[in-house]
Amino acid sequence: MVTHKWQQPDLIAPHSDLDLRLVLDAAPDSWEDFNTCVAAAHTAAVAADPAHGRWLEHPPGYAFTAAELDAGLVQPAEVATWSPVHGSQQILGQWVKAADAEPWTAADTRFYSALLEARVAGRYRLAADATDNVHRDLSGYLRHCVAWHYVAPCWFAAACLASRSRLPGKLDALTRWRPGDTGRHAERFASHAGPVGSRPGLAPRLLLRHAHVAVDAALHYIPASGSEPDEGRPRLGLRREWAMTAGMLRVKPARWRYYLDPPPGIATGYLIAREAKELTAARSALERLAGHGTAEERSMAARVAAVLPPPGTPTSAGLLRDLLRSWSRDRAALDDFLTGPIPTMEGGRP
Repeated sequence: MVTHKWQQPDLIAPHSDLDLRLVLDAAPDSWEDFNTCVAAAHTAAVAADPAHGRWLEHPPGYAFTAAELDAGLVQPAEVATWSPVHGSQQILGQWVKAADAEPWTAADTRFYSALLEARVAGRYRLAADATDNVHRDLSGYLRHCVAWHYVAPCWFAAACLASRSRLPGKLDALTRWRPGDTGRHAERFASHAGPVGSRPGLAPRLLLRHAHVAVDAALHYIPASGSEPDEGRPRLGLRREWAMTAGMLRVKPARWRYYLDPPPGIATGYLIAREAKELTAARSALERLAGHGTAEERSMAARVAAVLPPPGTPTSAGLLRDLLRSWSRDRAALDDFLTGPIPTMEGGRP
């Protein structure tokens, strides 16, 4: 199955890119061969049309197995946003329904709070939204960035935190959650989901000023964090962190291969630089996992952590090449972690 994050109205042509997720019937015999195929398929798809350089900005971000989804090991807040691209809509619907039925936990609060923390208090910078692969309507793209990369994710996260529910998408949040006198702000930015010709033509910098006001208004309605329970069964948090970390690392080599050898005319330098944040997060997760579980589980996590660069290391083309060589050299240890076993002390769906 192929899915993408967010709902169809959240994807605004020609400006949005697709955050794809892969669901496999079972782990492949070789993750290295799997990544070679994913990178080749992505490169061919982008080479087919210059516009795909924006829509297919990067290869898929996660790969999970159907068994992991059946067992509820993929973070419910992540699954709640998925939409089908290829595969059974009925099966995906069952996974989404099960994710939505999970009780709210501290992990949900951390998930949505992270979306806010990456953007509020001056952290969102319009200049950081790269325009390298944008070949038309640059002003429209920058307005899209303000509305859909800044306001809409913040509104979505605030709505989920305030309602303690996992909403499916950004436009859904802007439409359904309008507390107090925030309706005018929600209406202004929800309008950016319409056809290109219908969107307001404010200059991006002026729109950004309105955006700051809108985000501040939404933040006002987030209740103070309470004492949310952690995942209901012992070690469920560990099992989900293992699945999410493995899910991301399973497709990292495909991204690196694509970034190092993109089709002609496609810029990937800014994507290489962005890898630093994700690699730091992955190493931090692996170091936490290395402190829990059986001796075998701790050893598996520690061996993979040792392959990744120290936290905060800037990423460059040279570093990605080194990582690909390390991935190939330590293939056996990596495959042990990527394929599992995910800790199953509690067994079954939580």
